[in-house]
Amino acid sequence: MGKVGKPQFYSNSDYKHGTSEKVGVLLVNLGTPDSPTPRALKKYLKEFLSDPRVVEIPRVLWWPILNLIILNIRPKKSAEKYLSVWTEDGSPLLVNSKLQAKGLKNLFSERDNCQKNIIVELAMRYGNPSIDSALEKMAQDNVGKLVVLPLYPQFSASTTATVFDKVFTKLSKFRNPPAVRLIKSYHDQSAYVQAVANKVAEFWNYNGRPSHLLFSFHGVPIRSLYEGDPYHCQCQKTARLVADELNLKEGEWTISFQSRFGKAEWLKPYTTATIQKLAKEDGVKKLDVVCPGFLSDCLETLEEIDMEAREDFLDAGGENFRYIPCLNGSSQAVEMLAEIAIDEMASWATGGGRKEPDANELTFQKHRATALGAKN
Repeated sequence: MGKVGKPQFYSNSDYKHGTSEKVGVLLVNLGTPDSPTPRALKKYLKEFLSDPRVVEIPRVLWWPILNLIILNIRPKKSAEKYLSVWTEDGSPLLVNSKLQAKGLKNLFSERDNCQKNIIVELAMRYGNPSIDSALEKMAQDNVGKLVVLPLYPQFSASTTATVFDKVFTKLSKFRNPPAVRLIKSYHDQSAYVQAVANKVAEFWNYNGRPSHLLFSFHGVPIRSLYEGDPYHCQCQKTARLVADELNLKEGEWTISFQSRFGKAEWLKPYTTATIQKLAKEDGVKKLDVVCPGFLSDCLETLEEIDMEAREDFLDAGGENFRYIPCLNGSSQAVEMLAEIAIDEMASWATGGGRKEPDANELTFQKHRATALGAKN
């Protein structure tokens, strides 16, 4: 049938025959508002809290709560919090995620002799840059094999799974979608565990050791654990492996969960209660906190931990509170992400997939296609 109206499927109109397909690595983080203003927060929170993966409440019940109550109250309060951590370059999460993506591009370029056969794009699940725009860019760059690498080391349906949902929703509208590999989690991969442990050890080398180390992870409703979400178990394993790398003994470290939203029960112990207990009941005077579930510093680490949790600890009788920054754009972060991505690409490179044609074969393909009437 003839073409009528707007094309139903997205396609790369600049495709040229005899061109080798490239491998793409899509880094995806949670997201951030465009600015620390109530208006920007309302837009961001509406997208975030409208995701059924994030809030598992029937839409008919959740819609009025979200639109009539939360979005009329929370944006102003959230904007004030974001403003307290906002930088000249923008949101810390976006700034640090961009540094990771840039570092990964540079690393792949160096290892690939600047051939640019590996394309790296950054996207946010909510807000900008969007997953849709990143995938369209990769299509224009002739990416035929795609590795989706969420910047969440531990899997949860409310984080990693919704990234996969969004990626496949977009790819379902592509005329020629790429082959896809999904990195579900890397909570126990040595590259990640070692990077976190090295970050903590490096901090201690410069600043001395504390009385106690707290691993604070983002919380999720406890219902998700009972329904089979592995997030809680993966957080526990990450903390244990990092503690082992640091040669910490039982009683020298604790795990907790932060960022509870709403009145429902979330994973315990809660970070606020844990910090207060460590100071009041356990007599901890010097406390360090690290947040391994975040690869980039953001509102939850800079405001909730380094500001609010610090105040809670000192008010409860603690004397010295130190927050250990995330990996951010460090060489450790970049090398860790590269190793994880390359491991996932391995089967493509070693015969797990179709062998890529050499330069002579590509030239032959181009001439043959041109002879048959192709323009490019």
